[in-house]
Amino acid sequence: MLSDKVKKYLREHRDEHLKGLCELLRFPSIANVKDPDGCSPCAEWLVEYLRRLGMEAEVLSTGGRPCVFAELHVGADVPTLLVYAHYDVQPPDPLDEWRSGPFDPEVRDGCLFACGASDDKGQIFTHMMAVEALMNAGGGVPVNLKFLFEGEEEIGSPNIEALLSGGAKRFDADALVISDVGFFAENCPSIIYALRGMCCFEVTFTGANRDVHSGIEGGVIANPISALAKLLGAFHDAGGRVAIPGYYDDVLPLSEDERAAWAKLPFDEADHARELGLDTLAGGEKGYSVLERNWARPTLECNGIVGGYTAPGTKTIIPAQASAKISLRLVPNQNPDAIFPMIERFVAEHTDPGIRSQVQVQAISRPVLLGTDSPAMRAGKYAITEAFGRKPVLIRCGASVPVTEVFQRVLGLDAVMLGISLPEDNLHSPNERLKLEQLWRGAYMAAEFYQKLAPDSGAGNGEVDRV
Repeated sequence: MLSDKVKKYLREHRDEHLKGLCELLRFPSIANVKDPDGCSPCAEWLVEYLRRLGMEAEVLSTGGRPCVFAELHVGADVPTLLVYAHYDVQPPDPLDEWRSGPFDPEVRDGCLFACGASDDKGQIFTHMMAVEALMNAGGGVPVNLKFLFEGEEEIGSPNIEALLSGGAKRFDADALVISDVGFFAENCPSIIYALRGMCCFEVTFTGANRDVHSGIEGGVIANPISALAKLLGAFHDAGGRVAIPGYYDDVLPLSEDERAAWAKLPFDEADHARELGLDTLAGGEKGYSVLERNWARPTLECNGIVGGYTAPGTKTIIPAQASAKISLRLVPNQNPDAIFPMIERFVAEHTDPGIRSQVQVQAISRPVLLGTDSPAMRAGKYAITEAFGRKPVLIRCGASVPVTEVFQRVLGLDAVMLGISLPEDNLHSPNERLKLEQLWRGAYMAAEFYQKLAPDSGAGNGEVDRV
């Protein structure tokens, strides 16, 4: 358990810490290559801040936006913890929906509003606050620490695997925390133990070699938009099941214990539908609850369609081309490398005569299933309980955090997913926010976790043995 001195330090320095977080949030650290580089100045700021905490810190080049790496070595006889988070943010569009500037942090109603407040700069700051408090009021950090803050998470982490593979010794650790997640609900802390994977691709249908007159050629040639619409309709059967042969072959069935535990979670289907402006939650397969469909069943979603004339007014054409962007969410035991050829075959079989098809993969990440009773996981459960006064529930997540699988495969580390965001925090949306109470308690949580890992702390004699 944290000492009263550490807790007192964190309480007394809240204004200073809030000021520091606001400085970090002012950097427009958007990773998209089309945007000006706001990541490098942000990375340099983080390096300087971490050095002031007493850590050795540097910017790591990646071939894209840089990473920040920091290290604090306290002894060869204590475990080493690697902490991952990201400092890049989503583009803030649409700008006219923000009540305050996306990079002009503002506190309202007990929340800090800014792009990246919850995803993920506020979560970075919980660890930096914890280090500062332990160094100044707790006799020092009780474990060796390594921080890796990425600058390209929001664009799929295209360079992180090469970075980890090329410098595996640098990132050696006994335990890993990923702080890029959140609670199931306010007052319902949680730890995620499974993430869906992803396969994004674009299907392009091409007809004639140019747009043509819909009167002169109508009824004569195939229309790529119509052909594409037929394909999209064929992707699912009447029960909402993905109709691609072999798609479900490797899906692991849910255990009865998991289904029973999820049924007890504070989730109201009608409330969630109303929040989204819907009458009902009608997506996915029949025979599964909403949480089961979202967390443990694979999906196929059309993300966008392009084709033909879409400007104001009328232009009577049969377009030469139409395309759709599609994403698959895959569950543990599914392999995107095996799934993609199934997609190619299905598209080829459902391409109308007179139409040429092309399928281009754009992003892939593998699903992840993590152990729920490892020493580090036990330390995470302890830290959340101490910081938030409630035991965490174990949940899955329908989204993807691609780096989780990379750490697992390249470094052999199963992550503990410790985060503080709330469902109401508007992640990836205008008016993103972070509840300040979550921030303060998140710092307690990080410090509690460090102590629980230590071999001779008063928090249970340590949970993780040094390799």
